[in-house]
Amino acid sequence: MFAKLLITGGCGFIGTNFVRHVRRSRPHTHVVNVDVLSYSGNADNLADLRDDPRYTFVHADICDAERMRALMTGVHAVVHLAAESHVDRSILDTRPFIRTNVLGTQTLLDAAVAARVRRFVHVSTDEVYGSLSLDRPELRFHEDSPIRPNSPYAASKAASDMLVRAAHHTFGLDACITRCSNNFGPYQFPEKVIPLFVTNLLEGKQVPLYGDGLNVRDWIHVEDHCEAILAVLERGKAGAVYNIGADNERSNLELTRTLLHILGKGDEFIRHVEDRLGHDRRYAIDSSKIARELDWRATRSAWPDALFSTVNWYVKNTDWWRRIKSGAYREFHDKLYENRPVATPVRANA
Repeated sequence: MFAKLLITGGCGFIGTNFVRHVRRSRPHTHVVNVDVLSYSGNADNLADLRDDPRYTFVHADICDAERMRALMTGVHAVVHLAAESHVDRSILDTRPFIRTNVLGTQTLLDAAVAARVRRFVHVSTDEVYGSLSLDRPELRFHEDSPIRPNSPYAASKAASDMLVRAAHHTFGLDACITRCSNNFGPYQFPEKVIPLFVTNLLEGKQVPLYGDGLNVRDWIHVEDHCEAILAVLERGKAGAVYNIGADNERSNLELTRTLLHILGKGDEFIRHVEDRLGHDRRYAIDSSKIARELDWRATRSAWPDALFSTVNWYVKNTDWWRRIKSGAYREFHDKLYENRPVATPVRANA
């Protein structure tokens, strides 16, 4: 393992879990966590590590070239997780996504090349591949699938992927790209579907289900994702792309009803709202490459047990999410969902 690891976006959902994963599994590694602490970054997520001599938090913007060059000095490897990641926000305003996901990534790449870091892992998303048909369940995204992003968020991530590829081929940067399916688990900001639905139900509120609810996602527990990122960091082939998934496809309607069942609620808690613009119909990941080359497979995403444990985390940590579901986040939630037109409900046997 690398002696000094710089992690960007370490106070976000996946970042928080990855920092914890590295500190547990690689106790001799010094982790430098760089986060600008935007609306979804929460320094309290890692408050218990503040006195850890092998953990350093730096409040900084990845678009600050001078600061990134300074921070990269003495760093052996970088795991780049910092990103604007919510599709709905990218539809409302694309500009922050271009700044952080594109310009921010290029700023980090420039600094990494100058500092001659030994490895750069760029954490991307399966959304860069676009959408699969519901009528072709045998189809999966693989690493050579065409890049066909359909949302401003996905387009910004696709652009950052191409910049990483260019840095490897042009400047010789030892870089890998990971593309993962939908994550779930503790510390996820409650604008994403699972924590939003769970916390709404705990508050006795309805959950906003887009369209007919039949859009399909491949779900993976964040701990599985963190383990896969670490495998790529330590054993991945320079210049390679690795897809990360759990073969755990669920429609949004099935997911919603499972959450209702876990929390003892009925279908009357579903509020069907007008579908998202350009909503991708289905994502599905072929993870055979990372299994074959790095001997990694998902082991923590078993359904529904992993979902039960995730719901239980939010039940036990109400103070954490209640503080978040107020203020500026409340305004965004109301703007996005409360005034959205009602859609035709899906039949109970759909």
